[in-house]
Amino acid sequence: MSLRIGIIGCGRIAERHALHISHLAALAAVCDINESRAKILAGKYKVPYRLNLDEMLAFGDMDVVAVCSPNGLHAEHSIASLRSGFHVLCEKPMAIDSSDCEEMIKASERCNKRLFIVKQNRFNPAVEAVKEKIDEGAFGKIYSIQLNCFWNRNFNYYNNSDWKGSKKLDGGTLFTQFSHFIDLLYWMIGDVEAATAMVKNYAHDGIIEFEDTGVVNLKFKNGVLGTINYTVNSYRKNMEGSITIFGERGTVKVGGQYLNKLEYQSFEGEGISELKDGNPANEYGEYQGSMSNHDKVYENLIDVLENGGRIAANGSEGLKTVEIIEKIYKAANG
Repeated sequence: MSLRIGIIGCGRIAERHALHISHLAALAAVCDINESRAKILAGKYKVPYRLNLDEMLAFGDMDVVAVCSPNGLHAEHSIASLRSGFHVLCEKPMAIDSSDCEEMIKASERCNKRLFIVKQNRFNPAVEAVKEKIDEGAFGKIYSIQLNCFWNRNFNYYNNSDWKGSKKLDGGTLFTQFSHFIDLLYWMIGDVEAATAMVKNYAHDGIIEFEDTGVVNLKFKNGVLGTINYTVNSYRKNMEGSITIFGERGTVKVGGQYLNKLEYQSFEGEGISELKDGNPANEYGEYQGSMSNHDKVYENLIDVLENGGRIAANGSEGLKTVEIIEKIYKAANG
């Protein structure tokens, strides 16, 4: 029997979720406080819609709830869903406060329900290949890692949203645009011990309530040094999302607009051979998001719930991403 999955939040990312749910499981219902959004998505897949959280959770005919609401509501919606007896798949970022992440984990444990966090960039073929090299020890001692995030988010991107750019519901550029990339730093290298940072809003004054550009230095707990350079001011379009790793026996760069290309490699031993084809980026009209691997996310969810498989990204890993972002913002803002 197919898992029945409901969606809370009917914005653009929900459309991606609905597509893959319809192919791999069964879409049960959708929910949004905006009736027009809810009605359009529900009509496309011929499922019922609800206009508030209580009605959605009372609907009951679901196994899993996919939380696709604004960042600042992830914790509230996830905890309520877990307490109502449903497994939860929460979109990135897990939350915009680490204490909220901890409450989500506690609710999952107390209710004996699984909490999945969307980290789809882990499934990028080039990223997977580099992670395998790290796990094999092919780099030897890793010295440093550099993350570049150069995207474009223009006035219309924020103006056409009822929550993006808001400190309360969005949280910041590292939460909405680049939390996937921060996750990869943690996944590949480990936890962060210390951060220094400078941030500034250059081109979005009066449009967003936080920075559009940042420069970050990191020291990881294992001694690796890292840098992050990020902006949403790349002229007209996304330019680059890349990670470069320097080790005693290897150097590699994964680049492209969204970590989709193996741009450089040099290893003492055998390098990375042919990569499998990856998915395209998420398309959102005027702009693109990260590589669209939500099919892999749902394949993992189904494998875990139906076959006892290993979860790809759990609540503890989602928490670590949020903690690292908090360290960066605390360093930048005092």
